[in-house]
Amino acid sequence: MANVVRLTASDGSVVEFVDEIKAAGAMKDVYFSPDKRYVVALFRKKNDQALKERLQLITGQYRERIFNQQGGDYWRGLYCWPTATVEYQGKIGVVMPFYASHFFFDYGSKQNDMLGIKGKEKEGKWFASPSNRQKFLDSRELGNWLHHLRICLQIARATRRLHAAGLAHSDLSYKNVLVDPITGSACLIDLDGLVVPDKFAPDVVGTPDFIAPECVKTAHLARDDAKRVLPSIRTDEHALAVLIYMYLLYRHPLRGDKVHDVKDSQHDESLMMGENALFIEHPTDSSNRINVAYAKASELPWKDTQKLPYSLTGCYLTPLFERAFIDGLHQPYLRPSADEWEHALVKTVDLIQPCINPDCEQKWYVFANSTKPICPFCQTSFVGQLPVLNLYSASQEGRFLPDNQRLMVYHNQSLYQWHSNKLLFPNERLTAEQKRRVGYFVFHQQQWYLVNEALPDLMNVASKQTVAIGDKIALVDGLQLLLSRGEGSRVVVVQMVSC
Repeated sequence: MANVVRLTASDGSVVEFVDEIKAAGAMKDVYFSPDKRYVVALFRKKNDQALKERLQLITGQYRERIFNQQGGDYWRGLYCWPTATVEYQGKIGVVMPFYASHFFFDYGSKQNDMLGIKGKEKEGKWFASPSNRQKFLDSRELGNWLHHLRICLQIARATRRLHAAGLAHSDLSYKNVLVDPITGSACLIDLDGLVVPDKFAPDVVGTPDFIAPECVKTAHLARDDAKRVLPSIRTDEHALAVLIYMYLLYRHPLRGDKVHDVKDSQHDESLMMGENALFIEHPTDSSNRINVAYAKASELPWKDTQKLPYSLTGCYLTPLFERAFIDGLHQPYLRPSADEWEHALVKTVDLIQPCINPDCEQKWYVFANSTKPICPFCQTSFVGQLPVLNLYSASQEGRFLPDNQRLMVYHNQSLYQWHSNKLLFPNERLTAEQKRRVGYFVFHQQQWYLVNEALPDLMNVASKQTVAIGDKIALVDGLQLLLSRGEGSRVVVVQMVSC
């Protein structure tokens, strides 16, 4: 029976772990606490003073800046952040909370868990590959496309907060992000490798498929060579774009059919991901297109970029993908920031529409402002009337100007305070009151309605008639509704799409 080691951590707490390696990475070994509430990860390299100082900063002042400020509780669900450092037998280590239960497989793989992954961590790789999804995973683990959007939003938000603190993850990939498509949750892990600015160089350069082209291109140079590009916020921005693309389209944006070196597969790989990296959906250079004739059945339809192009992600995400994989692929300063991804994803969630086909695997899709909304995943057309709410906000001149934001309505869709007031944004800064629903939409007897739950100023602009809390108002084409008054006030204009 393994011994229980008892230590005093850097924060003064008593830490215990069972002296039995439960997991091993490239640089450290992981041990469980007796009650499995936390783990202890010990780095194999002994007496590494630089590593010790970096980990002390991560578990000390940087942790305090994120968790001991407004919204701190929110971040506990998005990070598996080290809480303290320990030392044992000349090795430095970190104490980390155990992953939340929903980040472990409940059912695992098909055929009574033929791969034996039930109870193991939900690494993102399982959900970003069409083969893994269609050939191996139990269907009860897959979730839906709306939940994938929410996963992307949480990853973008967590990355944005790291970058705001001046930190870079350095190894942002589906290996270091746990996801749960059933709840739409995500959690960044391996945060003991964070790049501390102007202090310590990164320990790792990243995971293949997510390493920025400039890092791959200069990987042959010595780490202290001035021309060597190492992980930074800019390289995180590339990895983030790749993650979002893969979680929404289940294919890699750079892995096309172009061959760069027929004689040397390793050199070919380096060119594909580095110097010669080319977006598989590049609008003018088709040389790296995927030939669906050579794709495996389990990879389709996702590898068919004609059938499922990146533009299906909607009007807010499409230009960011173009900046990430066309403009900014080899010019890092042109890449979208994590903040831009977060805002675009929030707006995209507002455009989501449920597919009317009960057998559709993805269940949701982005409304394309078309007169004939069609689910791109199962090709089912919507039949009926759909309300679209175009948002306008008050300007300093006293006029209401368009916000370039819409809210797509569906039965039981919710209206929130951030829809009624431009000054609010759905992130970690919202109070409990601001998160509360203020209205909802229903389709009853062939008529769409907005039910007012908590909008004291709701008013029909044309008739000047108020809609009392608890009452409803029918949605018709051209209807203008004042949602709120004062600073940040908003008006919505209803557009009815008939199909």
